[in-house]
Amino acid sequence: MSTGKKVEKKQREIQRKVDKDDAGAKTSRKPTAMQAGAREYPAPPFPKQHHPKPGVESEIDPAPMYDAPFWTGSGKLDSSVALITGGDSGIGRAVAVLFAREGADIAIFYLSEHDDAEATKSAVEAEGKRCLLISGDVARREDCKKAVAQTVKQFGRLDVLVNNAAFQVHSAEFADLTEQHFDTTLKTNLYGYFHMAQEAVPHMKPGSAIINTGSVTGLMGSKSLVDYSMTKGGIHAFTRALSGNLVAKGIRVNAVAPGPVWTPLNPSDKTAEDVAEFGSDTPMKRPAQPEEIAPAYVFLASPQCSSYITGEVLPIVGGY
Repeated sequence: MSTGKKVEKKQREIQRKVDKDDAGAKTSRKPTAMQAGAREYPAPPFPKQHHPKPGVESEIDPAPMYDAPFWTGSGKLDSSVALITGGDSGIGRAVAVLFAREGADIAIFYLSEHDDAEATKSAVEAEGKRCLLISGDVARREDCKKAVAQTVKQFGRLDVLVNNAAFQVHSAEFADLTEQHFDTTLKTNLYGYFHMAQEAVPHMKPGSAIINTGSVTGLMGSKSLVDYSMTKGGIHAFTRALSGNLVAKGIRVNAVAPGPVWTPLNPSDKTAEDVAEFGSDTPMKRPAQPEEIAPAYVFLASPQCSSYITGEVLPIVGGY
C-alpha cells in the first residue's frame, strides 16, 4: 500500500470514529448545569416569577444562597469597618456576611427593603459583629453623605467601601428607552458610586479599599440593557481611573464584574418566562449564587490578599 493510501486510510478511520461519536452525542441527554462548588446550586428552569422593583429577597423562589456555611473566617478583615450599598440583599448581603466572618463591622446602606435589611443585620450579628442599617437613595448626594457620616460616627472609622446598589430594567426596543428610565439608571449606577466614593475617601487611611460592582454587560454589552450596560462599562472605567487618582493615598480601587447572579435584581427586571431560564445560556448552564461571588470581595478588600492589586476588573461570569 502506498504512503498516500495509508494516510488516507488513517484519516478515514479517524473520520468514522468522529462520525460515530457525533451520532451518539445527538442522542445523549441535555448537558446539566456545572456544579463545582462546596455545595450544589439551583439551575434552570426556575419557577416563573416577576417581582416589583426594587425586589425583595424573601419573595424570590428559590431563595438566594448567601450564607456560605463552608467558609471559615481567618481574620482577613479584623478590626475593620465596611460600608456596603445595596447590602440588604443579593450580592451585598453575601458580602456583608463574609466580611463579618472575617472580622469586620458592617454598615448597610439600602433603599427601602426594611425586612431584607433586618435579615442581613441578623446574619451579620450571628457572626459576632455589629451592623448598622441606613436607609436612603444613593442617587441623592445628601443621603450618601449621611450614610458615610453615620458609619464613621457609629464605628469611628471606614476601611472598605463596597459600591453595589444598582437599578436595572430591560428595554427590548432602543426607541422605547425613555429619558426617565435612562436618567434613573445613570443616577443610581454612576452618580451613586461617585457620591459614595467622594464622601468616603476623606475618612479612609492607607490600606483601605473601594470595591465597585461592575457587570459582564459592561464587558460585552446587552442589547436589551443599553443603559445598564453603559453604566457598568462606566463603572469599570471609573474603577481604573480612580485607582490611579488614589494610589498615592494608599487606597486600592478594584471592581468585580459578575455574570448572571440569582438575586432580586433580575427577577424584578426580566419577564417571568426569561426568569425561568435565567443563567441557562452560560457555559455552566446556571446563574451564580451570591455566596459564589462574595469571596472575590473578601479577596479585594483584604490587604492580606491583594495589597498589590488596584485598578483591576475581575470577571466572574460562569465561563463566558
